[in-house]
Amino acid sequence: MDIRRILAACDHTLLKQDATPDQIRELCDDAMLYHTASVCIPPCYVKLAKDYMSELQNAVKVCTVIGFPNGNMTTETKRYETLDALENGADEIDMVINIGMLKAGKYGYVLDEIKAIKKICGTHILKVIIETCLLTDEEKIRMCEIVTESGADFIKTSTGFSTGGATLDDVKLMADRIGPGVKIKAAGGISSLEDAEKFLDLGASRLGTSRVVKLVKEKERH
Repeated sequence: MDIRRILAACDHTLLKQDATPDQIRELCDDAMLYHTASVCIPPCYVKLAKDYMSELQNAVKVCTVIGFPNGNMTTETKRYETLDALENGADEIDMVINIGMLKAGKYGYVLDEIKAIKKICGTHILKVIIETCLLTDEEKIRMCEIVTESGADFIKTSTGFSTGGATLDDVKLMADRIGPGVKIKAAGGISSLEDAEKFLDLGASRLGTSRVVKLVKEKERH
């Protein structure tokens, strides 16, 4: 098992409602120590994390979420959230789609919204959260097509706040259906280093997880 490979793919995550500034700094400390891809944190802490890690001259990216966790706010609200996050120093944006619009067959709405957010992001990475646990396989396939057409950088399985998280089957489906240039982020419920490695082997490039660093720390203690 290549622990460095797993850590380098991790968006080290803390999105709980009761997350405190001290906990965010601790998350950043761990991310810098273990060289994770990013910290994934609530929008209100983006500036804090960016300033904190910049002072320590560290290159860990700051990722935040918009339209989180339900996705059913207006496009204009998501646009403002994105602008605000980028102004505060966010390097990467994870947005939640409007799941109700997808289920209603309003595919143009879903596509246009992702395009609008990607336009604001520009060269900043945009990951599109589709909440796989709420979708049929047909809807997952449709979202692979929409994300590919949108120009977004990643398709992401889950928020971790709904009825389920990433599954190996969903990552395999995505890997088979996404177009060239689109990457996969598996997030939610990754509970072991073995599972993390399996997600990467199936085609995920990023892992959204709060547990991998903790598991590595436990491994180091034994």
